[in-house]
Amino acid sequence: MAYPDHQRICLGAIAGVHGVKGLVRLKSFTSDPKDIASYGKLEDERGARHFEVEVIGASRGALIARIKGVEDRDTAERLKGERLYVKRSSLPPAGEGEFYQHDLIGLEARLPDGTALGRVSAVHDFGGGTNLEIERPEGGSVMLPFTSRSVPEIDIAQGRITIAPPERLLEEPKRKISRA
Repeated sequence: MAYPDHQRICLGAIAGVHGVKGLVRLKSFTSDPKDIASYGKLEDERGARHFEVEVIGASRGALIARIKGVEDRDTAERLKGERLYVKRSSLPPAGEGEFYQHDLIGLEARLPDGTALGRVSAVHDFGGGTNLEIERPEGGSVMLPFTSRSVPEIDIAQGRITIAPPERLLEEPKRKISRA
């Protein structure tokens, strides 16, 4: 599996339009959603187009933003779904005990005894806390709570994490056989 380019970080995505004057609904992936505008020009996925974003409000779980040069609804509509990136070098260093989610993707996951379990393929937050998705080499994946108890060691430099999964998380599910 290919993992993301660590030189660029996705900070948000244009979720839709707001009104008729070119405003967009913006989903921000930054800790404080309004901070997305503080990183300067953002770029599209290929790095070919640049966007200057000004956050002017919030509505229905998204930011309302103005993008320089976008003056009408039709132009804004064409940007729907556009993911917005920033160069990794533009981000401040993570603090002690903090990690950029992007840096966790691709790390090897090992049990405390050193047994390789797989690789972190995604970081999810469905509202109940952050979870790591660990892709297993034999196929399938497991979700693991991203807590200090379940993930006691993270070594970005060595490219690995140590995990202490909850009991029975790694057991094969018992398959029920039913008669038709």
